[in-house]
Amino acid sequence: MYMKKVLDICVVSDIHLGTYGCHAEELLSYLKSIEPSRLILNGDIIDAWQFRKKYFPAAHWEVIERILEVANTGAIVYYLTGNHDEMLRRFETLDLGNIRLRHQLELRIHNTACWFFHGDVFDASVLISPWLARLGGIGYDFLIRINRWINHWRQRFGLAKISFSHRVKRSVKHAVKFIGDFEKQAIRMGIRKGMDVVVCGHIHQPSIEAYDGPEGKILYLNAGDWIENMTALEYQGGHWTLFRYGAERTDTLEAYLDDLEADQYVFPEPGKRKEKDRL
Repeated sequence: MYMKKVLDICVVSDIHLGTYGCHAEELLSYLKSIEPSRLILNGDIIDAWQFRKKYFPAAHWEVIERILEVANTGAIVYYLTGNHDEMLRRFETLDLGNIRLRHQLELRIHNTACWFFHGDVFDASVLISPWLARLGGIGYDFLIRINRWINHWRQRFGLAKISFSHRVKRSVKHAVKFIGDFEKQAIRMGIRKGMDVVVCGHIHQPSIEAYDGPEGKILYLNAGDWIENMTALEYQGGHWTLFRYGAERTDTLEAYLDDLEADQYVFPEPGKRKEKDRL
């Protein structure tokens, strides 16, 4: 049994509980391995677009139970709404003990202004043609299910896994342009708001990118997803780290930490820590 990893902040997004593509068991394992002071759920946690009464496995319920356990230990859990759980946007703000529902969140951490939001505001298909976006979500989940089945057989024959969606995103110019435009919009908006850090989800593309351009400087972060990438953002002692769930896990802390593939950003000269929920 390994010790839990203590974190100041953990950010996860795009879990899509209630869909076949959700890696709920892996996420549950990860959530049980950490002890965050703040857990930020950055949108699309429960997939209301594809919710079916006949499909909500025990592991999906256990993820919800684990989130409630984190809140019961004294940690603050922020649930930021996304487009797939937009039914919660009817509530402006809602506090249930240590669980706080928000549309967006601003925190001041180590004298840096951090802005957390899902990011679907930059997605024209969601804003202009929501029905088309829903069809795309159904098609994406179907593609993931086929991909899982094919990878199951590829592994049985000793072949490496492949990702259909990653290949599509890399090969289709519109997909590449959409991701690039999304990141540019988030960076531009964050700089205009005077933020030092902007943290998004939505596009399922984990990233830590320090931007320094004519408009200003900002750190762009994306927590990725738990459909394909199984990633999370971790903040501890002035460091932002991108956690990637490993294919193999062990029961020792040393081996567990060695198994992480991490991109990392360190704030320059962090000052006295101040944190405030401005909402």
